[in-house]
Amino acid sequence: MRDAVTLLWGALLVRQVLGEYGMAHFSNKGKSKGKDYCIFFNPQWAGLPQDLHKASRLQIHDLTTSVLCSPSEVPEEGFTNRIPMVLRGNCTFYEKVRLAQINGAKGLLIVSKDRLTPPAGNQTEYEEIDIPVALLSYTDMLDISKTFGKGGVVAMYAPHEPVLDYNMVIIFLMAVGTVAIGGYWAGSRDIKKRYMKHKRDDSAEKQDEETVDVTPIMICVFVVMCCSMLVLLYFFYDRLVYMIIGIFCLAASIGLYSCLCPFVRRIPFGECRIPENNLPYCHKRPQIRMLMLSVFCTAVSLTWGVFRNEDQWAWVLQDTLGIAFCLYMLKTIRLPTFKACTLLLVVLFVYDIFFVFITPLLTSDGGSIMVEVAAGPSDSSTQEKLPMVLKVPRLNSSPLALCDRPFSLLGFGDILVPGLLVAYCHRFDIVMHSSRIYFVACTIAYGIGLLITFVALALMQMGQPALLYLVPCTLLTSLALALWRKELRMFWTGSGFLKDEPQPPVIAPVSCTQTPEQSTEKPVANPESQGAEASNQSEDPPPLEEGDMPKDEAGQSE
Repeated sequence: MRDAVTLLWGALLVRQVLGEYGMAHFSNKGKSKGKDYCIFFNPQWAGLPQDLHKASRLQIHDLTTSVLCSPSEVPEEGFTNRIPMVLRGNCTFYEKVRLAQINGAKGLLIVSKDRLTPPAGNQTEYEEIDIPVALLSYTDMLDISKTFGKGGVVAMYAPHEPVLDYNMVIIFLMAVGTVAIGGYWAGSRDIKKRYMKHKRDDSAEKQDEETVDVTPIMICVFVVMCCSMLVLLYFFYDRLVYMIIGIFCLAASIGLYSCLCPFVRRIPFGECRIPENNLPYCHKRPQIRMLMLSVFCTAVSLTWGVFRNEDQWAWVLQDTLGIAFCLYMLKTIRLPTFKACTLLLVVLFVYDIFFVFITPLLTSDGGSIMVEVAAGPSDSSTQEKLPMVLKVPRLNSSPLALCDRPFSLLGFGDILVPGLLVAYCHRFDIVMHSSRIYFVACTIAYGIGLLITFVALALMQMGQPALLYLVPCTLLTSLALALWRKELRMFWTGSGFLKDEPQPPVIAPVSCTQTPEQSTEKPVANPESQGAEASNQSEDPPPLEEGDMPKDEAGQSE
């Protein structure tokens, strides 16, 4: 296994060295103002300066009607002190660049309709060639011809890319904030629901969604479904991506409704209900304000669905809907024990590593299935991206902003999976009256794990499986804290919290001869049912099952 990982790292590093992104700055003669276009070059042919002012401005020779694979395609005057721009064709990069260099060219731009791959060669060919060669997309070539015609000049350069972009700060704050708020909300709501379980009214608490307790079988089924869907997306991306977009729109609108619902309920108007009807959703006669909230959330989700490819502002809607979706999932899904938390996080830890680091050894092109699916295959005919990520545009000036990588991404799974553990820690804190020490420690551990992920990203300059760093940080921190506080057994099983607590007082049966002033209980119509109810109250409470969070003496939530 270690040898396989070593070979994989070596292969990835070689791929990184072979190709680098740069810029081709086009302008008209005598004018300093121009436009940058993304290029992909191999520094082993010839390097490029990092500063535009140090790059030579040379006349472009538009030869896009040719592939420059034979001497007959070279014009009679040659390419003296010019940079020819040719189509890719079927011959090797070496044959093209050799013809260009022999005929006086100072560089070579190769227009490609396919994905930009590094123009490779062998060591002997690298030593023979001393002019830069770079690939340019066909779409950019059409824009260049339209904007500058055939009389433009070009300067090729490769500006230094910053190690980390400022947008990482925004992603960090969004991720840690979502985990902290979601874990706090989920824990508080779950405990409050347990304490108020005996009430039978039409309050807002009763109208909230039910939580789903995750079992080991559900975890196994979930992981199998994740693996299957990831593989299916890798092979049938163009057919399934629209299904994922539709599911996201539906789930995000429900999540946004769930997050805004507590605030809308505080609005002092719109409490009246709609008239009786037989419509699918409205037959329960929802309040006017809740119906308007449903319409608003649906409209926001549909707006993103229609304008999802507007890179300048659609990412704001996607991140808003994504955060709402994560909060909704953290509030709805409940891990009942630390044992279940450990199982889920460890299994997904292995899943993340396998699909990022091991699958390149199994695919024909040596690509990672996880990275290909998350970023969207470069050869996809739809050019759609999966929406299950937080995305923030790059804020630093970088070639990546022009090279189809203008965003930094963080998957929802890197928020939800550790967030479920944070929610469990908060529930445990409330029951044990531990001043939320588990919740705060696990949240801080999540933030530290995310920082380590960013550092690894900067050092390795490649996509990282965030769970590789987040799972050990959160799990080990929670485990160490439970050991230090000598609460590991209770923390592991989620039960046994009332072992040393006094039992609640037994309510004595109410006599039928008592007057209303003497009785502390409400009178009932049937004395026999009253006596039966009182006898049930005098019985010992049933033992707690694994994963149950018990009530305290007063039976009230914090």
